[in-house]
Amino acid sequence: MSSQKGLEGIVATETSISSIINDQLTYVGYKIDDLAENSSFEEVIYLLWHLKMPTQAELDELKADLTANMNLDTAVIDHLRSYDLSSVHPMAALRSAVSILGLYDKEADVMDEAANQRKAVRIQAKIATIVAAFARIRKGQDPVGPKEDLSFAANFLYMLNGKEPEDVEVEAINKALILHADHELNASTFTARVCVATLSDIYSGVTAAIGALKGPLHGGANERVMAMLTDIGDEENAVPYIKEKIANNEKIMGMGHRVYKSGDPRAKHLKRMSERLTKLTGQPKWYNMSVKIEDFIKEEKGLPANVDFYSASVYHSLGIDHDLFTPLFATSRVSGWLAHILEQYDNNRLIRPRAEYVGPDTQDYTAIENR
Repeated sequence: MSSQKGLEGIVATETSISSIINDQLTYVGYKIDDLAENSSFEEVIYLLWHLKMPTQAELDELKADLTANMNLDTAVIDHLRSYDLSSVHPMAALRSAVSILGLYDKEADVMDEAANQRKAVRIQAKIATIVAAFARIRKGQDPVGPKEDLSFAANFLYMLNGKEPEDVEVEAINKALILHADHELNASTFTARVCVATLSDIYSGVTAAIGALKGPLHGGANERVMAMLTDIGDEENAVPYIKEKIANNEKIMGMGHRVYKSGDPRAKHLKRMSERLTKLTGQPKWYNMSVKIEDFIKEEKGLPANVDFYSASVYHSLGIDHDLFTPLFATSRVSGWLAHILEQYDNNRLIRPRAEYVGPDTQDYTAIENR
């Protein structure tokens, strides 16, 4: 038996949800480029959960169900208010709040397919509200509920800012939500599947996935990209700053991806959106700086930007707090987690891999008084 560090290249399961083949990402066979340019996030949610595109009636029903389930129980709001808002990271707040949602769901431990579908809708809807409510509460503002006539993307921005967003803002968030929705067997998705393969409940699976996404090598990358851009400050500092990082053997966040050889197919969509939004907000330096960094890293290391790199300047241009970047990622990726959880339940087998032992050979036990 031989091990593969980080399980790289190991095929651990079968899925019909998404694929990465020859550097092309698809959801249920639909190219990510087509979905990003033409679809709504709600349509993608339906696709991931049901493995087919919805009819208009099915899409309308899902949209109505999501909006109807966005409001939070007052106990969850009170819990968010109880946090030490001066220090708690939003991902820690989200992790705890989603776990608490399960305490108020009478169907939490009902495991039939219909109940799990209903819970999936509730979780998908409420995560957006949790992120927005937390962001407002820590600023001393009251949470804002959803509007029935707004899309999922528009409602997220409305609940976050307390005003209806501009069309370009909705377009940016809708596109980002679609691009981040699923990504085959990434770390958080694998975590969710391992959790529910024990037949644990759907809330446990999502809570576990949030814990995995919290790490800087997974969901935290875009937040650290923006921290880097802020640290650089001006365009002329971009290349010297990166040269120094490379000389010190420091990792440049947002560059390269383990499963893509010729580049992340999602990155170009957010790159175009970054150029557009930074111009609209009068801060083109964030885009220009990002392009200089990407060009230099590609030339020096052969690594193109991944989806996290340009999402940073997109979210910044929308006025989203930097530490909310990863919770926004979770608001999208939960659609994929839920799809994989439902798929795992449908054809379950306990996930229990082996480990290659590299410790000392068999040893004899010595009584403590003789050690």
